[in-house]
Amino acid sequence: MGQARSSTSPQVVALGLDSAGKTTLLARLLLGRVVVTSPTIGFNVGNLDLDKKTSLTIWEVGGQKSMRPNWRFYLEECKALVFVVDSSDPGRLPEAQKALKKVLSEEHLRDVPLMVLANKNDLPNSMTIEEISTKLNLNNYTERSWEIQACSAQTGLGLQQAFTSVHRLIKKG
Repeated sequence: MGQARSSTSPQVVALGLDSAGKTTLLARLLLGRVVVTSPTIGFNVGNLDLDKKTSLTIWEVGGQKSMRPNWRFYLEECKALVFVVDSSDPGRLPEAQKALKKVLSEEHLRDVPLMVLANKNDLPNSMTIEEISTKLNLNNYTERSWEIQACSAQTGLGLQQAFTSVHRLIKKG
């Protein structure tokens, strides 16, 4: 997607299972449009300008099962974790819950805030953020700042607000 322009921007790592829409989400944020994507092998990185003075460096890491053991290598300078789930695929929520629990147990993420993005919320029969929050056991993370937001990488709905909230969570921490 491109190189980060500045090393002073807080680093945000976007993780989630394969096909959750992370690459589409990053493209929508950085390019303002949807692009044809293929499964991410490795990572994509880009700089998101929230306003004239505020930007975030976003690292989007592939979510295939074979990539997940490598997630921890992207967390060292992480200031916020964005975990993307496909809100139209309830069958994969148990797998997503296990992956989220495992990554949040990493030492580098001890005090790092969490933003869960319920992507594909524009699709029929998508789960509500309350349903996703329950299935991911988010209320168990009492020692961590977290938020959940519905969004659509296809339409852009909720994305700018979500990353503005990510920046606020970083500043609050």
